[in-house]
Amino acid sequence: MKQFFKIFILSLVIFSLVTSVSIFTYVKYYSPDEMEQAETNENEDKDKNEEDMEFYTPLEKAMHSSDKINILLVGLEGPRSDTIMLLSFDKKTKKANLISIPRDTYYYREGYAKYSENQKINAVYGMEEDGINALIKAVEEVTGMPVDNYATIKYEGLRAAVEAIGGVEFDVPFHMKYTDPYDKPPLYIDIKPGKQSIKGDKALELLRFRKGDPGYPGYPNGDLGRVQTQQEFIKAAVKKAMGLKLPAVISAVYPHIQTDLTLTELLGLATDVIGFSAEKISTETLPGTDKYLGNLSFFLADGEEITKLVYEIYDLKLSAEAEQDNEAEAD
Repeated sequence: MKQFFKIFILSLVIFSLVTSVSIFTYVKYYSPDEMEQAETNENEDKDKNEEDMEFYTPLEKAMHSSDKINILLVGLEGPRSDTIMLLSFDKKTKKANLISIPRDTYYYREGYAKYSENQKINAVYGMEEDGINALIKAVEEVTGMPVDNYATIKYEGLRAAVEAIGGVEFDVPFHMKYTDPYDKPPLYIDIKPGKQSIKGDKALELLRFRKGDPGYPGYPNGDLGRVQTQQEFIKAAVKKAMGLKLPAVISAVYPHIQTDLTLTELLGLATDVIGFSAEKISTETLPGTDKYLGNLSFFLADGEEITKLVYEIYDLKLSAEAEQDNEAEAD
């Protein structure tokens, strides 16, 4: 039976947004000169970039001048990127958009059968020579948004993060019961419905669950339902982790994460992350629909709806809406 191991993304969100706060606090008191240099470099880069504004379309100009940083968050199951999310954090408003990209999203690559497993976006990371860079390119093409940095986490980081915050209070929507004795290791999921503390392996089971044993419910919309549960779990977990347990979370999760965020970049982000809260996370799923192609289930991204989403994220109006506003003002 096909495995569907969904890696918990909480650790990535916490690392990307709030690890920098602790680093900021440390450097501020022990390396003030480095802190000042990081802030100076950030201001100089922004002033330099503003010189080329006239060459960009409205959307590109907005992306170029915005205070957003877009971080690709990847949960790894072996060679596959089984969880893919794009986090867009606005350093000025301290708001974040978390876009889940279904693992079955169709992403055509030459050299493979047109409707094979290899045309799913979660196969890119482990099959391309440049790995994470190939996945970044795929995400940029699918979403139309630039990726500034990335962070990846493996299985071990999940248990470490959940244990560090003492579990997460979560309202399980229905009885999740699923058995797969042929999985490696064998999989037994049995989580009763209702509010409860989800800890350790239970978090793995909650987030990997999609369909139930005979006589038990599953998500009627498959992977999309699971994505929604993950997003709700993330919010609850981040809210708890932002408290006194944050240093313990950072210490527990850090060894399991790989990222291209440098210390200087973290320092530049740190001052803006202060004041961020879980309530400021807006979660979305990449617009699109499920469809069977060549006897396989794919998620087909909706380009038009994605464009609308990106415009909303960058606080822009589509040209038709802008024209209507202009006409209303003229009247």
